[in-house]
Amino acid sequence: MKPIRKCLDVTGVAAQRFVAHDGWAIASHIALSMLTSLFPFLILLAALAGLLGSASLADKAGTLIFEALPREVANPIVGEVHRVLTEQRSGVVTVGLILALYFSSSGVESLRVGLNRAYGRREMRSWWLTRLESIGYVICGAFAMLAFALLVVLGPLLWRQAVFVAPGLETLGLTVTIGRIGITAILIALVLVIAHKFVAAGSRPIAAVLPGIGVTLVLWFLAGLGFGFYLDRFSNAYVSTYGGLATAMVFLVFLYWLAAMFLFGGEINGTVIAARRRRLQARMMAKHGVPRPTGER
Repeated sequence: MKPIRKCLDVTGVAAQRFVAHDGWAIASHIALSMLTSLFPFLILLAALAGLLGSASLADKAGTLIFEALPREVANPIVGEVHRVLTEQRSGVVTVGLILALYFSSSGVESLRVGLNRAYGRREMRSWWLTRLESIGYVICGAFAMLAFALLVVLGPLLWRQAVFVAPGLETLGLTVTIGRIGITAILIALVLVIAHKFVAAGSRPIAAVLPGIGVTLVLWFLAGLGFGFYLDRFSNAYVSTYGGLATAMVFLVFLYWLAAMFLFGGEINGTVIAARRRRLQARMMAKHGVPRPTGER
């Protein structure tokens, strides 16, 4: 019962910290920043793929971004993504690319604001330095998406060739599918590790950020199931309320909940780190015979 009680205590304190740090307001900021930075990021993706000589690879990479989302959320957006990625543009590699880089980095900056509050840190670096860092993350993320898309494109081709050479491998098709899902989950977890460890100010060991990442992944999985179930049965509620904006609003609301859960994971880590810091300070004070402050328990 003691571990369960500890988990409940940490969850309760994290929820209080989430509210105290304006978590709902920051989540809306993150959701809107992600929505407005998504299409500039896709334009950047298309430009980089064109430089690499494979424009169709960007379309595949853009589609992969939405594969982890519930189909009720992703399907209306994928068509617009395909149109953006296949549209011919002039000057994208110059001014357009620079603007796309800048605006797509706003999503990373919004994550930085939320995580700094969750960890109780204050960003001491200049704004232009953190913006350059965010742009670096965007570029690395774009190349990573293209590389992942290449693997996804080549994977089925290699698998069909392997089955053709050794027909007995066909029975392992389900295992391969599960493996692809597992790889996707690992990549999402890796992105979360990078965000918690490097995007937020200060330094934290990887072990210190894992509890919040685990909570975030579980909440995201449950949110995907729940939101998909809701839209499958009550999608008309959004259409009757928002009309032609229903598609954008569904995506924005889903991003809002994902952002809130992401911040709550950061608050879980912040709560655990703060508790460990207090215990360490108490040990040091006891070791040196320093009395605790009045009223401290």
